[in-house]
Amino acid sequence: MDRRLFTVEEAYAQMLSDTERASEDEDDPTFLLSSASSSSSSDDDEPPRRRRRRQAEPGSPHARDPVASTSTSSPGTRTSFPAHQPSAPEPPSGERVWCIPVDYQPAIPEFVGNPGIQIPTVGFTEIDYFSFFFSNPLVNLMVEQTNLYSQQFVAQHPGSFLAKPGGWTPVSAAEMRTFWGLVLHMGLVKKPSARHYWSGDVLYQTPLYSMAMARTRFEAKRKCLHYANNAACPPPRGDPAYDRLYKIRPIIDHFGAAFAQAYVPGREVAVDESLVAFKGRLIFRQYIPSKRARYGVKLYKICESTSGYTYKFRVYEGRDSRIQPPECPPTLGVSGKLVWDLVHPLLDKGYHLYMDNFYTSIPLFQTLSARSTFACGTVRKNHRGLPTHPLQVPIPRGETRALTSDNLLLVRYKNKRDVLMLTTIHGNGITPVSVRGTAATVLKPDCIVDYNRYMGGVDLSDQVLTPYNAMRKTRAWYKKVAVYLVQVALYNAFVLCRCAGSTETFLQFYEAVLKDLIFSDRERAGRSTSGIGGARVVPGQHFPGVVPHTGKMGRTQKKCRVCRKRGIRKDTTTQCDTCPDHPDLCIDGCFREYHTSMEY
Repeated sequence: MDRRLFTVEEAYAQMLSDTERASEDEDDPTFLLSSASSSSSSDDDEPPRRRRRRQAEPGSPHARDPVASTSTSSPGTRTSFPAHQPSAPEPPSGERVWCIPVDYQPAIPEFVGNPGIQIPTVGFTEIDYFSFFFSNPLVNLMVEQTNLYSQQFVAQHPGSFLAKPGGWTPVSAAEMRTFWGLVLHMGLVKKPSARHYWSGDVLYQTPLYSMAMARTRFEAKRKCLHYANNAACPPPRGDPAYDRLYKIRPIIDHFGAAFAQAYVPGREVAVDESLVAFKGRLIFRQYIPSKRARYGVKLYKICESTSGYTYKFRVYEGRDSRIQPPECPPTLGVSGKLVWDLVHPLLDKGYHLYMDNFYTSIPLFQTLSARSTFACGTVRKNHRGLPTHPLQVPIPRGETRALTSDNLLLVRYKNKRDVLMLTTIHGNGITPVSVRGTAATVLKPDCIVDYNRYMGGVDLSDQVLTPYNAMRKTRAWYKKVAVYLVQVALYNAFVLCRCAGSTETFLQFYEAVLKDLIFSDRERAGRSTSGIGGARVVPGQHFPGVVPHTGKMGRTQKKCRVCRKRGIRKDTTTQCDTCPDHPDLCIDGCFREYHTSMEY
């Protein structure tokens, strides 16, 4: 195949050399590439006066391109170049040389990854998929650290409500799962505040919450919820070993290992960031105007492009954080090190990586290419190493220009504004793309078509989770991040379930997991699926009992819940043994009213 390559200086010298041949050509004065122009953008559609202006003296901005390609409307047409090569100054030593591509196609090795589920899932139900991530060791860690923090809090605040008799009892693993089930359920049922979920008002009443757990108990566990020991003091700020994420480091490490162990993504993956909304004071809080929340804690993620499965993530710790990924070349900057850290387990397997201009860089792309990992992304005009003059010459809308350097392909496409792409995956081909809402088609470079197709992996998971966001306003940033990570684990479990052959929607999967979390024993969960089987207002399923003896003299009495709501002080020795919170009720009418009225 005949291939003629020119440096940028040589191409520009040709633009200044042959005026007569430039007047016979029909293309625009820009740097050359493989492109198929539409007839609507040719000079024949311009007024004669404008054509005369463009046939200006050599060296003027309107001079014709003496070596422009012949433009056709058929996809895949390649540019031909004359054999003439005028002399041009040699580029400075060490400067990158960009050439004009002719039928350029990169050599891409075969993909040798092993995508798909990596754990045995035969006979798995919805809760089994989720329990692989939300496992017993993680639940036991939460139980241990929550009980430990409650003791530390009571010792430091002896006058708090937790220090009073009965104010705190140790949490069990089953109760922790129920607590998280209620937290996740708050993403399905939206109310103004957490207390409204236990409200007796007919506008807000949800019997599920009072049936599963008392409000004061839920609030106490939410306050004491911890994942690391505060007494194990971390190194002081400024110490190289100081970890700003030490409060949630155990669950970050747990989910990071579990996500990578359970599933391996397909060939196309995307790197992008997510934002956990938080407006409190935090040294590494980020402002991202393109995100809906804009202020919060940023997470870098690498996700499968087609399913949105989060394979690996990293929480942003601040500009001064020290990133030392394994086998990382020292030539990479901070953004390059972030990408290297996320993609490191996938190197040498032929993966295709998509990213935006925050991460795209020439050293990163060439380093990844050396490890059989190929990349495509948008790039800024002023990026170091890109040619300057060809990016400044205006081109008509719908036109494409390209340059190559080693295994890099730089593509410039004019839409409403210039779009610059850098890729080691694609050639300089073009693809017809239909215009939404019309029968027309436009020609776009292959790299832009694939970028639009595969870049949305991170956004996909966030878009699915946004309607079920369970995070509530809090001063503790790490609690919001923990809720977000649990919901990401829930979505990853859904992806595993779909890959195993399930056809249910994410909402159906969500509901099935919540029923098993809130109702830990299967018999109770089965009754609740009937819709009213475990509700408080269903008569015939509640039985009175005696208030347990406390060891004091006489019979133990407590305030009747119904009488107290009416403003009447009346003690009783009877309680409901069936309700989870065992409400104290008078047997002579209050018991029946409590279980049949919607006011309680």
